[in-house]
Amino acid sequence: MSGLSRNILLTIEFDGTNFVGWQIQKEQRSVQQDLRDTLRQFLQDPELRITGSGRTDAGVHALGMGVSFKTTHTIPLRGLVLGLNSQLPLDIVALDAREVPDDFCARHWARGKRYRYKVWNSPLPSALQRKRAWHIHSPLDLRAMYEGSRALLGRHDFSAFRAAGCSATHPFRDIYEISISRQASEVFLEFEGSAFLRYMVRNLAGSLLEVGKGTKPPEWIAELLASKDRSLGAPTAPATGLYLVGVNYNLPPKSEQTTT
Repeated sequence: MSGLSRNILLTIEFDGTNFVGWQIQKEQRSVQQDLRDTLRQFLQDPELRITGSGRTDAGVHALGMGVSFKTTHTIPLRGLVLGLNSQLPLDIVALDAREVPDDFCARHWARGKRYRYKVWNSPLPSALQRKRAWHIHSPLDLRAMYEGSRALLGRHDFSAFRAAGCSATHPFRDIYEISISRQASEVFLEFEGSAFLRYMVRNLAGSLLEVGKGTKPPEWIAELLASKDRSLGAPTAPATGLYLVGVNYNLPPKSEQTTT
């Protein structure tokens, strides 16, 4: 059962509705604790520790979050994924596993992240989307939102979109790509960048949606960015519409596929 230490990168998906977020918090349900406890039991290692690619807040979902841990267990990667899914709670799913260099860390090796913000844009609410999207009943002008979003591309001081109490050492971040699209009543705002400040994506989404509703003109986004003043921005968009889509680690192609 045991052998040389292996460093594993696990990719997980989770529904954040019933979690206080990723990080372990006393007497509250977190993704980190549920996953760690399941891994400890499954791999028979009561001391196993896990590191996530970053924190997510209460209600935020993930389509592809990176988690790293070390184990001496010799279970094949495919068996690890399938076995974990037989024991994990239904709102966490292991999607993929791969062995990575010994010094790999899911948090510190992250070179970029992609987030999606989903809006249910319809006169009527949706019972099925109420914990998966932000309901906005008024029509949205996606072209105006796109025009406003162009000012956000590149490296900037994102203080105007940074939450109070953010622990980041500086407010500069790089945004590589922003896309805005619609599928029937669903509107998607996607952001890819080097890293993101606390609540940054939700604040970006909230402000762009003000443009979409016609409350603000597209050029307001550039003015807000230049102001570096969070108090001038729109309210923070609700956590329920936010998804971590994936994390870029710039790793070489895998030699073993584990997706079923």
